[in-house]
Amino acid sequence: MRAATWPALGLVVALAVWWLVTAAFPLVHPAVLPPPGEVLAAFSARPGELLGGLLATTVETVAGFAISVVAGVLLGLALAASRVVERMFSPLLVAVNAVPKIALGPLLVVSLGWGQRPILAMVFLLCFFPIVLSTATGLTTTPADLAELARSLDASRWQAFRKVRLPAALPQIFVGLKVAMPLAAIGAVIGEFQAGEGGLGYQIVQYSGIADVATAWAAIILVAAMSIVLYFGLLVVERLALPWVRETTSSR
Repeated sequence: MRAATWPALGLVVALAVWWLVTAAFPLVHPAVLPPPGEVLAAFSARPGELLGGLLATTVETVAGFAISVVAGVLLGLALAASRVVERMFSPLLVAVNAVPKIALGPLLVVSLGWGQRPILAMVFLLCFFPIVLSTATGLTTTPADLAELARSLDASRWQAFRKVRLPAALPQIFVGLKVAMPLAAIGAVIGEFQAGEGGLGYQIVQYSGIADVATAWAAIILVAAMSIVLYFGLLVVERLALPWVRETTSSR
């Protein structure tokens, strides 16, 4: 209850500010940001359609994130294991990450067609780099005392990796995963802008096009809520997978 109190209070403050600047003391035109009551009414008018879009976007976000985790961790392992591989591919990874992903949207549609494939590709492109970077960084910054302990016990390379390097790298890897999770939601929505046949991103484009701003904002808020749930779900996984981290690090 104590953990949920502060986020709930922050939500109340945000809603109050939103109401003040749109309804009580209108500082923002309703065509840009409608009052909370209008957005709630728009959601109440189309709950089935919006929740269906939420389900589609959630599936695409989670699937694209999972693909990014598998590929990103594997490439991070390769970069950490070989300095030659790191020198060969690090500049390419930086270059790919620097390309504006939205500019690749039409190319993904042309090459992959409509539907989920270009959307998953967009999620992958946005999530891939932070996961690779965090994995490679974690595996190459093993504490010196732990590495020396493994050598003193005559551990094999595989044993040192499994017992020392990987557990020591997991906190850093989860940092990359937590950075990538909101990016996955962004990638799914951008992909739906370009190639979606459903989902919240598709609904945002459709309702904005017919000037139904309230419904578009209802879809935007559902994207934000989905991102919050997925992010805190990842935090729960981190706490379950790394129970020793909270005991061995200082707290505020």
